[in-house]
Amino acid sequence: MRVLSLNANGLRAAVRKGFYDWLPGQDADFVCLQEIKVRPEQLSDAESAPAGYHCFYEPGERKGHSGVAVFTREEPDEVIHGFGSPEFDPEGRYIEARLGNLSIVSLYVPAGTSSKVRLAAKFRFIEEFSAHLAGLAATGRDYIICGDWNIAHKEIDLTNYKSNRKNSGFLPEERAWLDQVFGPLEFVDAFRQVNKDPGQYTWWSTRHPTTRERNVGWRLDYQVVTPGLRPRISAASIIREPCFSDHAPLIVDYLVEQNGG
Repeated sequence: MRVLSLNANGLRAAVRKGFYDWLPGQDADFVCLQEIKVRPEQLSDAESAPAGYHCFYEPGERKGHSGVAVFTREEPDEVIHGFGSPEFDPEGRYIEARLGNLSIVSLYVPAGTSSKVRLAAKFRFIEEFSAHLAGLAATGRDYIICGDWNIAHKEIDLTNYKSNRKNSGFLPEERAWLDQVFGPLEFVDAFRQVNKDPGQYTWWSTRHPTTRERNVGWRLDYQVVTPGLRPRISAASIIREPCFSDHAPLIVDYLVEQNGG
């Protein structure tokens, strides 16, 4: 089973750059998108549903901002929109497709880089979502939570870690949260189970035009899975080219039946 995740930084923009032309060759069973920045009714037929997928959207109420989507080859038993947060569900940050005992989630954690107000919101999200993660862990279901978590966990996960210790995305409090996610909550960073190498990044700043070429980046995108899936992670890759966004697609392969078995 193959799961692909991408922060599209605008779904229509990614489609114009060839994302849907490239997608069939990836043979993904599930596609999770973040920051789609569009409502479903705004999409043309060519933009809304790539061939072979059932497509589900959770847009943000604010036009042109945030929003997530999940595409599934097999029709889900159920699709859950939002995680029950009065503050953050209207921003379009969570959608979950359930197939048998397997749940595929597309998640977009708020960024805290634009202002102190948004950083405070990010910490409120972290607190709320921690409780949600604990609830998911208690269900006994298999979860693959894909998305832009907007945090580089370890020094290995960004190029300039020394100069970014006081910047959102690499703050001690943010990193400590991921320590909790991958520690007491017992979730697993799927990519790092099979790839321990440095220089593995999924986002490059567009402020400097050569950062992607020079691979001066951050690993902000994850597939976070429940512990029962740990032994089933077989391969993972970050696709730096072609370029559809300031993020790169993250692909993880699992030894799991498509029906969740």
